[in-house]
Amino acid sequence: MTDTMSHSDLRHSVDPRDPRSSRVKGSNPSRSFALAGILLPLLLAILWEAAIRSGLAVGRLMPPPSTIGATLWELAKSGELQLHCLATLGRVLAGFALGALFGTMIGAAAGALVVVRRLIDPTLQALRAVPSIAWVPLFILWMGIFETSKVALIAVGVFFPVYLGVAGAIEGIDRKLIEVGQVFRLNRWAMIRRVMLPAVLPAWIIALRSGLGLGFMFVVAAEFMGASEGLGFLLVDGQQMGKPAQILASIITFAVLGKLADGVLVMVSKPLLLWQDTARGAL
Repeated sequence: MTDTMSHSDLRHSVDPRDPRSSRVKGSNPSRSFALAGILLPLLLAILWEAAIRSGLAVGRLMPPPSTIGATLWELAKSGELQLHCLATLGRVLAGFALGALFGTMIGAAAGALVVVRRLIDPTLQALRAVPSIAWVPLFILWMGIFETSKVALIAVGVFFPVYLGVAGAIEGIDRKLIEVGQVFRLNRWAMIRRVMLPAVLPAWIIALRSGLGLGFMFVVAAEFMGASEGLGFLLVDGQQMGKPAQILASIITFAVLGKLADGVLVMVSKPLLLWQDTARGAL
């Protein structure tokens, strides 16, 4: 009997993709720490509640979590919270769809065609620096204070990160990948489907996530434009009526909705990236 291991035994014993190897090492870290992200906000809430109850802090302008929770409960019980959430989500979804569509198409054209990039990229880079609130008076003049102007403003916010992500990903495709496709005599459609699309897809997903986040940021400015529904309206109403608990409740609801929307986007896009063999699980 020998003390040495064969090459195949050694490879099998350390292969992280082998299911038996994962059983030896223990449970999946992603499952073990699935709820770890809740610990930090929960700890901060407990500390702030304790600070106010012990008299170390004054909760007049920064109400304790118990007061904010009570405000959320009252809004939910009356149906207002659901109404405002649906209004905001509807605007973000419509603006995200438009911004992602045009950002993808124009970004693909700018990334693939040098003449298009040189023609439109300087102007778009300049417009990207314009603050969201600066578009509000112009959009009101052009489209009024109704839903069209709000959706258009959100679409502007989504457009730029998607455009930059797609254009940069196409421009940065490794030349060797294209040469390999040419060696195998792939036609133009096959080159796009089998070489360019897999190379661009991860960056496109990240760009969509960035655009979705900016969509939630721009919807606040959009709902300042004469809205009577939406979480942005709740923010303004809380400021005008001197209700800091309502303002913080609206901000927390924005954060929760944004995180849920990002989670849905990640879940939907995950099957598209199953082919990736990354080191994330080994880090």
